Amino acid sequence: MHHPWRELRDRGDGVILHRTKFNDTRVAATNGNNAIWLDADLLQVERRCAIQHEQAHIDLGHANCDDPKEESAARRLTARKLIDWDDLVDTFRWAHTAVEAADELNVIPEVLEDRLWFLHPHERALLRLIGGARHA
Repeated sequence: MHHPWRELRDRGDGVILHRTKFNDTRVAATNGNNAIWLDADLLQVERRCAIQHEQAHIDLGHANCDDPKEESAARRLTARKLIDWDDLVDTFRWAHTAVEAADELNVIPEVLEDRLWFLHPHERALLRLIGGARHA
């Protein structure tokens, strides 16, 4: 399982994490360079996903996180890092719902949705063969 906190610790590029309380709908933000702001009221799974998402923006060199193309790329990278293909396949063998699968994969449902949205057609076909069609 991927550990976003360990990745942040081991980055070596001086990214600083700040805990804050946003006055809008955001749960996290980055300047795209050396700072990440994370809402202090998030649950553990929400923190895991948010911190990885903001690191994805930094890794992809995004300066403007309001750009839809940049946001899509960050969501794709986040989902791929947080949900390993083998873990996804194993979970889809037994999970009855997407919410159950997300819980098992330790992600919020939106990250699982992103992982499924960005599947390669061959990956999607394989999931359907093993019984994941109810989720995909």
